Amino acid sequence: MKPRALYLHIPFCKAKCLYCDFDSRALGGCELDTAMERYCTTLASQIDTCGAAGELDEVETVYIGGGTPSLLGARLVSLVERVRGYCDPVEFTCEANPESFTLELAQALHEAGVTRISLGVQTLDADELKAIGRIHSSEQAMLAIAQAKAVGFSTSCDVMCGLPGQTLESFGRTLETLMTLRPDHISVYPLQLEEGTPLARLEEQGRITVPDEDFQAACMDLAAEKLVGAGFERYEVASYAQPGQRCRHNIAYWTGKPYLGLGRSAAGMCNLGTYPFYTSPFYTSGANPSSALREGRVRYRQLDDEGARFDTEHLTPREAMAEDLMLACRMTDGIPLDLLTRATSCISEADLRAACEDAISSGLATWDEDALKPTHLGWLDGNELFGLFWGLAM
Repeated sequence: MKPRALYLHIPFCKAKCLYCDFDSRALGGCELDTAMERYCTTLASQIDTCGAAGELDEVETVYIGGGTPSLLGARLVSLVERVRGYCDPVEFTCEANPESFTLELAQALHEAGVTRISLGVQTLDADELKAIGRIHSSEQAMLAIAQAKAVGFSTSCDVMCGLPGQTLESFGRTLETLMTLRPDHISVYPLQLEEGTPLARLEEQGRITVPDEDFQAACMDLAAEKLVGAGFERYEVASYAQPGQRCRHNIAYWTGKPYLGLGRSAAGMCNLGTYPFYTSPFYTSGANPSSALREGRVRYRQLDDEGARFDTEHLTPREAMAEDLMLACRMTDGIPLDLLTRATSCISEADLRAACEDAISSGLATWDEDALKPTHLGWLDGNELFGLFWGLAM
């Protein structure tokens, strides 16, 4: 099976958010323009290499993330056209930040073949935006949503909870305002304080107070109540969609489909034994696993701009299957019976049964329509549920 999903990483931002530990560079003026031009030229070359090797032939979804892809402007449109020259995905998503998303760019992206825009809204409260270092206003965010919808995009918004100074009331107001704008998809993520980020240092110094996990859990419950009540379907622990608007690209990650990552820090995955990706000219630079490895799964991450250095990890067939079981626990559809049946090819029935029984007896999951599905407690204690099935890797 060739890659079914393609991810391109754009590591540039106008300003780096205080909580961000992603691979991104905040540059200005001519330095930014020069860096983006050089990077896009290199990325286009990688796209051409993979396209010529036939690796994009079966791509169904494309996602351009970052960083801030919308900062590229016309260069982003050119990258979209480059990818479209090698495949015809049914879903093509570009991430955008409100301050760099214009109606002109929206129209150009739509004409080039983008079908979906994912906007980094995070919050519509001015004080909360300032507290996390976002440089857009709530008005810019609302305008960006309106522009994306006016052009005809399926429109997604990212929202965060557990922000400094946030209350349940302010979080609820953000959700209520967003619902009046009628996006097609909303993702709700709890803030994570990553070591070494400016926000983590501020918290360590006692200069800010970040709400605890109980507050985050209350926010997640409030989001479920409000969004489901407004007609959204919760299909993943943090993701809500109007009917027919689930993000197919993210679902590919969670259901074990092979995906190709291009660009600095981009991740990819290949299931060995289904497609010999190690024969591709792109991977001869170092991402290819040993020729002795013919089963299991390879995960890799590009370490440079040029695609010459990679970090790779080989999962055995048992580890790959345990990973699929674990990731299925993120979805409201849960672990279907056919996946459990396939898992017996490398995990004993006794071990599988014990994991399922532990999940049920702990109240983390329940049987429903031939699938083991997470309960409300399973959402709140996701790490415990994930651990039960990742533990089958041993």
